Amino acid sequence: MAEVTAVRPLTGAALTDALDDVARLRIQVFRAWPYLYDGDIKYERKYLQSYRDSDKAIVVGAFDRDRLIGASTGAPLTDHADDFAAAFDGSGLDLNEIFYCAESVLLSDYRGQGVGHKFFDLREEHARKLGFRKCAFCSVQRPVDHPMRPENYRPLDAFWHARGYEPLRGVIAQFSWKDVGEEGETAKRLQFWMRAL
Repeated sequence: MAEVTAVRPLTGAALTDALDDVARLRIQVFRAWPYLYDGDIKYERKYLQSYRDSDKAIVVGAFDRDRLIGASTGAPLTDHADDFAAAFDGSGLDLNEIFYCAESVLLSDYRGQGVGHKFFDLREEHARKLGFRKCAFCSVQRPVDHPMRPENYRPLDAFWHARGYEPLRGVIAQFSWKDVGEEGETAKRLQFWMRAL
């Protein structure tokens, strides 16, 4: 197992400088189950623009010396309102109170060292400092009988529950991307989870 030498928050210029590396990590890590994402750098740069544009965004970087080997992102949910507002219709929740913990990606050689907890700790701390009352994220939902599901796959539900997150009943987003081996994009269901800060 390779060693993670540092996990630290990146904001401002440091965040901007890291985004191309974050894009490459997303393409590599999300290619695996359950995302099966067949990504490209052009789309990634467009997607990550919202973190460049937001003065309240954060990237938590995991490093092996100077090399970024993992990253976790977060921003106010209102920065993503166009993507997720419909999922929250009728929920009674105020989007202005919610900090969105977006993706966490970590190269497989570096897993099992507590980086996932550190990713959440630093994003939640950042959200509290900004005055947010809740943190949320969403997880992709795949059929249990999907042909590409690995036999040894263990969902992260227990980890998320242990951190105080619970699924939000009925708050499900629709997002489209191209799966590995597919010709075009298809819509995916993403279940929102949330906790109070």
